[in-house]
Amino acid sequence: MCGIVGLFIKNPELSSKLGDHLTTMLIGMTERGPDSAGIAIYHHDRDDDAAKLTLFHPDMDYAWRQLGGGIAEALEVETDVDIKNNHAVVTVFGGDEAAARAWIKETHPEVRVMGYGRTMEVYKDMGKPADVADKFGVRAMTGTHGIGHTRMATESLVTTEHSHPFTAASDICLVHNGSLASPNRMREWLEQRGMEFETDNDTEVAARYFAYRMSEGATLNEALEAGLKDLDGFYTFCLGTRGGFAVLRDPIACKHAVLAETDDWVAMASEFRSIAPLPGSDTATIWEPKPQTIYTWGVDAQATH
Repeated sequence: MCGIVGLFIKNPELSSKLGDHLTTMLIGMTERGPDSAGIAIYHHDRDDDAAKLTLFHPDMDYAWRQLGGGIAEALEVETDVDIKNNHAVVTVFGGDEAAARAWIKETHPEVRVMGYGRTMEVYKDMGKPADVADKFGVRAMTGTHGIGHTRMATESLVTTEHSHPFTAASDICLVHNGSLASPNRMREWLEQRGMEFETDNDTEVAARYFAYRMSEGATLNEALEAGLKDLDGFYTFCLGTRGGFAVLRDPIACKHAVLAETDDWVAMASEFRSIAPLPGSDTATIWEPKPQTIYTWGVDAQATH
């Protein structure tokens, strides 16, 4: 059992409260996932060509600024380093995000890339949701939307690396409640097509499956529709993208999920108790997402479902 949440801000005046509301929603799912927690938060899109990498190392004294300097020297770019507990966000100005990740993999294999893209930052760790959110200062974060996860591990290890969200493509990440029926078979299929894995978590399999489909040219909706055919199991997925987030349940839809919408926001959660504290929830339109139905909200297209 796990808990998942998502919040998309429709009213720009509320963007300064995104982290605060997302933290409250995450804490509401504590009983569903006390082992670890994580969030992906999407900040406003940038006007420059900078890319962000969210990095993790368990050593609180890790030499992040030295690593940032190494990227700058190797790629002949400027970098900025923002340290948050055992994570660091390295902003690469004018550089190739993929080249930066490749340089880290080759020269600093002890560092794990948790997320990457133009607007997305990913923070996750072991412990209760309130403690994890506090250590990264999530309440103070601003942005357009975010997703989160609380984990009660039923497969694979309880580590920071096995925590959700999982990132498999630029500005795309996935959180998941449920379990896939044959993740090893799908993992092998994806590995034969060049996808590399960092954990044995089944949610990483789903994240890389969607990333693979989109790398082939599928749209987000097409990738999710393909997932309904190829990913066997019980699941509610919440997938974050640069523009918004999407929700998808399996054909049986036995994993809890609820959606709510007002003029100011759209929210999803495993249970309504995470949505109830949001302002205006008492007058929100509330419904249970249907099986095999793709729900998406985005900056450009507010809703498709």
